Amino acid sequence: MLQSLEVHHFALIDNLRVEFTSGFNVFTGETGAGKSILIDAFGLVLGGRASVEYLRPGADAYWIQAVFDIEGEPAVQEALKELDFTNGDDTLFLRRKVTASGKSQAFVNERQVPVHVLSRLGTLLADIHGQHENQSLLLPEAPLRVVDQYDKSIPPLLASYKQSYQKYRVASQELHTWLTKNAHQEEDLKQLEEAIQEIDNAQVKPGEDEQLRKTVKKLLHQENILQAVGEAHHYLEGGENDGVLDGLNRAVRSLEQVLDYAPELMEYRDALDSSWQTLEDVRQSLGDLLQSDSGDQETLARAQERLDTLYHLKQKYGGTLENVLATQEKMKKEHQDLLSLESTIEKSRKKETLCRKEMEEQANKLSQAREKAAQALCKALLPHIRDLAMPQGKVEIRLNRLSQCSSNGQDEGVFLFSANAGMDMKPLGKIASGGELSRFALALKTATLQNCGVSTMIFDEIDTGIGGVTAQKMGEKMALIAEQHQVLCITHLAQIASFAGHHLFIQKQTENETTLTSVEPLEEEGRVREIMRMTGGTNTSASVEKSAREMLMMAKAFKQKEYHQHENLT
Repeated sequence: MLQSLEVHHFALIDNLRVEFTSGFNVFTGETGAGKSILIDAFGLVLGGRASVEYLRPGADAYWIQAVFDIEGEPAVQEALKELDFTNGDDTLFLRRKVTASGKSQAFVNERQVPVHVLSRLGTLLADIHGQHENQSLLLPEAPLRVVDQYDKSIPPLLASYKQSYQKYRVASQELHTWLTKNAHQEEDLKQLEEAIQEIDNAQVKPGEDEQLRKTVKKLLHQENILQAVGEAHHYLEGGENDGVLDGLNRAVRSLEQVLDYAPELMEYRDALDSSWQTLEDVRQSLGDLLQSDSGDQETLARAQERLDTLYHLKQKYGGTLENVLATQEKMKKEHQDLLSLESTIEKSRKKETLCRKEMEEQANKLSQAREKAAQALCKALLPHIRDLAMPQGKVEIRLNRLSQCSSNGQDEGVFLFSANAGMDMKPLGKIASGGELSRFALALKTATLQNCGVSTMIFDEIDTGIGGVTAQKMGEKMALIAEQHQVLCITHLAQIASFAGHHLFIQKQTENETTLTSVEPLEEEGRVREIMRMTGGTNTSASVEKSAREMLMMAKAFKQKEYHQHENLT
């Protein structure tokens, strides 16, 4: 769960730290005080899109830190393990910093990470539900998305279907390619034959181009090579002056004259004689090089021409000689397939048929699972809809089979809804008012509570368009959710706020021509005053105070009753 949130130099907030508790946390305050700013900050630290527009004037950067207790959160622990994080104390620190230049930095336990890491962890830690999420229920893909998330058996079926669908797409494209080639068979055969023959004529050998480059390099520097060989030959042979060989010969003779008196010099005489023989061989080889036609310009021209041929082939057929030969083999196979095109098309048709059959079987399994899950979800959803001041409410998730499969299966879904007796069910977007849509969304959240993998749920002003008894019912629903999840809720309605276990009052103050937002935890009397403000405005009469206290007492009694019922069930 979320333990604390620190926000610095962010919009109306200069420096703020907010502590949270388990259960139901509520934010209240005047319109424009900055309640939603806190949710925006929280969204950023969970990997949301950053903007320098949030930066307070005069600040170099803003930063937000969220601290979570992740004890008993195996999905988060597993994700951290995959990301190579160790977290022995079950406390997780997420931090986001954005500078005035727009540079964004993300940190997990003080280690810098890419922003997408925050996003990945954020989806496992919290679910933010606001008015935008209400509207998202009206999107065409919403019913299927909700059904797929409700039943845990569906995601594996969907993954298996997607694999089959992709195999079918590949097989279908392959068949289309061969059918297209059938219309241009003669032209394609001619092009393939010419390409295959071009590579055959070149008699390509892997590594040949590299060897040719070495040969060309040598021939281009032949003059320098011959000069060096000549000089070495001259120093060994001598010429007008004594060479190395003459010097060695004289040294051998000098030692031979005293061997009778100093036989220990024999090993040196033999070493000099061996060196002489070795150098004489070198001298003769260098002489042969000088006499050979190593500077053959025709050889250079042929090597350069060959390199040009190989370069042309590499440009056309794959970048390396190995790829040229591999491309030739591929073209030979395609050529053979074209020669037996009718048989190839027939094989491709059979493959496409088998892939289509497999895809349709997977689509059918997926559709059956979705139909079952949709019925179960509606059964679970209906009591919550009727609890939210719609006692005659009706709901159906209608799934229709499409004529063709798509990447998401062969189904399309629609929410059918009626809030009043005697009214036919119609698509949700055509019949639900803003308040009814808010209640529908909350009922859906409550019905899917067991399938929600996150520990913290945030409701940002989803109470639009409701009041009175309906608001009280919505508060009861949030209190029930808070029995299993930490709930953070921004509301303008006293009926909802009265159910909170931790009440945070947000206010905007102006000091020294600077506007700041602050957060104050409210105790019992503070809560009474805030409930009075929310219900009576500036009216602070005894009757308003009595009404506020009664509202808080009724909410407390409801929670105690639900708690005892839960204890008895368990």
